Amino acid sequence: MSPTTRKTRWTQVWRQLPFFVWLIALWMLLWGQFTVVAFVTGLLAAIFVTRVFQLPPVELSGRVHLWHGLVFIATFSVALVRGSLTVAWQVINPQHYPGTAIIAVPMRTDDDLILSHTAVTASLIPGSLIIDIDRDRRILYLHVIGVRSDEDVEAQRRSVQEWERRIVRALGSRVQVAQVMAESEASS
Repeated sequence: MSPTTRKTRWTQVWRQLPFFVWLIALWMLLWGQFTVVAFVTGLLAAIFVTRVFQLPPVELSGRVHLWHGLVFIATFSVALVRGSLTVAWQVINPQHYPGTAIIAVPMRTDDDLILSHTAVTASLIPGSLIIDIDRDRRILYLHVIGVRSDEDVEAQRRSVQEWERRIVRALGSRVQVAQVMAESEASS
């Protein structure tokens, strides 16, 4: 094995390491045990999954901005509570029928990982659910409740694009951050 091949293989392993660790953690969470046995069986399951199902490597930017990650977690927590309370109020209020809509939200970045994180984030907040993703045109389609006007639809669209911006600032490459910030300033 040549040194170049060895270096390429280590680069691939290093890039897949977060996914590998996530599989082990997911295994331990599914079993509800944080023991050595659960870790070893999770390790074996992760090796099995990554070797049998040859998934394309996830290209990480290699950049995690801790401050923006904490901002994302804090704002997500607030949005989660606010969304839960809003949906609960819409359910128990018999005088107010919450309007629904299916909206298309164009994304700014072309990164699969950012697109996936944005879709999951939008779906986890009560009141919206991703129903389709057009990967080629970078569009998320959401079913949302609590909309009564075009302004509400635009506010929801801007909200999802804001989640994308937060995710890019926390996990995206410097080029992606510059692109999203420039587009965000241009649309303001």
